[in-house]
Amino acid sequence: MNQSSTILGHPKGLFLLFGTEMWERFSYYGMRAILVLYLVATVQNGGFGWTNAEALSLYGWFTMAVYLTPVLGGWIADNVLGQRKSIIIGGLLMAAGHFTLGTPHELVGGNAENAFYLGLVLLCCGNGLFKPNISTLVGDLYEQGDVRRDSAFTIFYMGINIGAFIAPLVIGYVGEKIDWQLGFVFAGVGMLISVAMQLTLAKKYLGEIGVKPSAHGIASTGEGAAKDKPLTAEERDRVKVIVIMSIVSIVFWVGYEQAGGLLNIYAKDFTDRNIFGWEMPASWLQAVSAFFVIAFAPIFAGIWTKLGDKQPPSPKKFAYSLLFVGVGFLFMVAATLQQGGDLEAKVSVLYLIMTYLFLVFGELCISPIGLSLVSKLAPIKYLSLLMGVWFACSAIANKVAGVVGGFIGEGQEQINNAFGIFAGLTVSGFVAGIVVFFMADKLVDWMHGAEDTAHVEHSELDQDPV
Repeated sequence: MNQSSTILGHPKGLFLLFGTEMWERFSYYGMRAILVLYLVATVQNGGFGWTNAEALSLYGWFTMAVYLTPVLGGWIADNVLGQRKSIIIGGLLMAAGHFTLGTPHELVGGNAENAFYLGLVLLCCGNGLFKPNISTLVGDLYEQGDVRRDSAFTIFYMGINIGAFIAPLVIGYVGEKIDWQLGFVFAGVGMLISVAMQLTLAKKYLGEIGVKPSAHGIASTGEGAAKDKPLTAEERDRVKVIVIMSIVSIVFWVGYEQAGGLLNIYAKDFTDRNIFGWEMPASWLQAVSAFFVIAFAPIFAGIWTKLGDKQPPSPKKFAYSLLFVGVGFLFMVAATLQQGGDLEAKVSVLYLIMTYLFLVFGELCISPIGLSLVSKLAPIKYLSLLMGVWFACSAIANKVAGVVGGFIGEGQEQINNAFGIFAGLTVSGFVAGIVVFFMADKLVDWMHGAEDTAHVEHSELDQDPV
């Protein structure tokens, strides 16, 4: 791979990973946009007729598994398969999962729910191999101390959200207006495109990156395999930062992940979606967040790049993300107050749009930054494993988000319960943001200059030659 060959100042391999992740996210977010709506749809309309609480509980378990399996998948990649093989195998399993979900009910008869659960299991297993390793490859394109790293992950995040923007518009429309199973099939096709890109282009643009398991790499001192070396005190401090920041992220994701569950149901039941007499599919609002990411990611990436080593450290960016959650859910509190307890009242779609806007501001301060943070701080032998830990905390958040959203209930109680949920998310965002802001300096100390280019260059000069 020719690292000097760049696009917009970044290695071309970044844009291959951008495209691979874009189509994988198309498949995932398309399926996610219709999952809860499919479960609560009546049997006559092709769904399962579940209650809101049942659907949100399943959604919480599924999304928890989606983010928990990367812990095992990261370990397998580090020690057995390598990142590249893990991505291919994981992608094929995910495609199989989507196509299983897309099996028409009439073909499986009374086993429709069993086929549904099998599809979810395949998705979770495939995701475990795919998700931590595609992110790890992005970090591997850059040397330690490269100030382009945060902007690279933000560009990569644009790929995620281009897929996430297109998916609800295509798969959401197909699922809600034509056939639920056909929507899942479309998601599977997106996954196959993602795998095909890796199979045909990875060798040219990634070279040998990610081919061998990282734990088998030879340490720069030449004293043996990286996996056999104990962690230094500095490395242990950096691992602590990863773990603490991963735990902190739970608060953010509990709020953010209401999008596919509670906010999706709120859009369906309580939001005025009529446009000149035509009712927009509720799932289309799932595209709003992705649109905002696409619009604002270049701005955030430009800000981080322009500020260079003067940009706020990652822990303070995390604090800002939590404060944005608090601001975002203030709009949903206002929406429920406008309803005034009237179950038939429909509120303006602008409430949801403004909530998604501030959640996206928070997302851009935590998600790409968190991926970058792990790639900066993780010891090489635990690189994908710690990326998996990052996603594992997202797993916990997703389950908690499903439980929190499940309190919405049914009928008249939905109005009062929605107010309590949104108010709680507002307060938790503000409180957590303030706490993290005051912890930031200590966390920066434990990072031992990982975000300081001068420090990194000095450390490298101090090393003994190979």
